[in-house]
This record gives sequence, structure tokens and C-alpha cells, in this order.
Amino acid sequence: MQRIGFIGLGIMGKPMARNLLKAGYPVVVHNRSRATTEELTAEGAGVAETPGAIAQQSDVVITCLPDSPDVESVVLGNEGVLAGAQSGMIYIDASTIAPTTAQKVYTALKLKGVDALDAPVSGGDIGAQQGTLSIMVGGDEAAFQRALPILQAIGKNIIHVGEAGAGQVTKACNQIVVSLTIQAVAEALTFAKKSGVDPAKVRAALLGGFAHSRILEVHGQRMLDGNFQPGFKLNLHRKDMNIVLQTGKELHLPLFGSAQITELMDALLAQGKGELDNSALITLYEMLAGVTYS
Repeated sequence: MQRIGFIGLGIMGKPMARNLLKAGYPVVVHNRSRATTEELTAEGAGVAETPGAIAQQSDVVITCLPDSPDVESVVLGNEGVLAGAQSGMIYIDASTIAPTTAQKVYTALKLKGVDALDAPVSGGDIGAQQGTLSIMVGGDEAAFQRALPILQAIGKNIIHVGEAGAGQVTKACNQIVVSLTIQAVAEALTFAKKSGVDPAKVRAALLGGFAHSRILEVHGQRMLDGNFQPGFKLNLHRKDMNIVLQTGKELHLPLFGSAQITELMDALLAQGKGELDNSALITLYEMLAGVTYS
């Protein structure tokens, strides 16, 4: 089977790498945190000290990193993936980054004969653990077909959207819908609570109708429970919304809802809540309305 190098073992990356191991792929990992690396090596993964070393011993390299500068550094920096890559290798970036950065990485790797795909994911830590992630892919069709069996080990809804950068555009669209839906759920539950109606029963009723969504199902329950252990950290979602707004500026596109939810996220970051789950938006509504849920 193809040898896979995996770089970035965070909330999403670690279970993704684990699912590749479970599928029988030989996996070599690299991560800043040694504890996480050791956890996966105990499960059968190899380890490499640099991204370049990962590339030298891999047919496919996957990264799952926090932001655009991280991807540029890991791929294009000293001892990066580009330095160790061989012609014919596939590079898959599962990070959420700017479309322009994805295109830059694609071009640099293409010059060395490496197929690059931007393949951001959605589904949170639950989807990563269960191998049911939605994967939106940009890049060449032939490269996508080569990578598809590997992507099927970590996700279920896998769509080739278009050329390089198209996957990241799609992920930006995803983050707009997710953030505004979280806001809608937070407002609805606060409206119910302030009106003296049980928000848990309201949620149950809404789940059976046209307002049903995965956000209402999962994040709505987290809001009611006051459980904000991160499935996806608020500060990372805020980073994603910066990508949305910056790309919107480049396109001269007004994004009124995205701008508003980003301001609300900033209010929570100012309160030191960036490490909480993005469903913690409800706490801002709690404070403003003078209500509590849990």
C-alpha cells in the first residue's frame, strides 16, 4: 500500500492519522507535540523529525495545520515537504487556509512533479474520529482519482469541486453556513429561555421540522449542557472567518452576516474564550439576555 506521511496531529489530525493506520496504510507522522507523536507510534506509526524527512519516505503526504503561514512553512520552508518531495508524490492539505495560499503551494509542488490537492474537511472531531468527514477537494482531476482511496479512509462525502484553491473556497462557504447557523441556534434557544419556554423541548421540536440541522443537533445540545470542550475551537473558527472576509474583500463582495458573526466571535475572544468550542457563542447571548441554560 502507499506509504503516507501525516503532519499535524491536533484535534482533527490525530484521529485522521489513526483511521489511516486502521485502514492498513503504513503511516509516518510528524508533530510539534512529542506526546501526541508517541501516542500514534505506540499504535504502529513511524516518526520523522522534519517535514522533508516525511516526504522522502512517503508516496503521499497529508498536512492538517492551523493556518496559511503554517502550511507555507511546512511545505515551502527549510527542510519542508518540497525539499524532500520526489516526482510522482501526492500532497494533500486537509488544513483550512486561504485559497491563494493553496494555489501558491500547488504551483510550487507542480514544478517538482508533485500533485497537490487542497482538501479541507468538515465534520468536527466526531467526524474525524468516526471517519465520516466531508472532504472538499481542489486540484487536478487525475490527482483526485489517485488520492480518492486514501480520502475514503478518513471521510464519506468526498467531492472534487474544481481546480487548485476550489476546495478552500468551498470550506470558506462551509464556515459561513456553520457560523451563522450557530448564531441562529444560540438566538433561538435564548429567545425560548427568555420567553419562559423550556429550550430543551424547543430544540426537540425543531429537530423534527424544517429547522433541523446538524448544528442544532450537536451544538444545540452542547449549549443546553454548557459543555464547551472543543470539538472545533472558537479561535480557529475566527481564523477561518478572517479568510472569508479577506477573500470577500479581494472579490469586492459584501458579506454582512459573516462580518457580524466575526464581531461576536471577537467579543468572546476578548473574554478569553478562544480555546472553547465554537458553540460557546451561546455564553455571549446568556450574558446579554441575563439567562443561563445549565
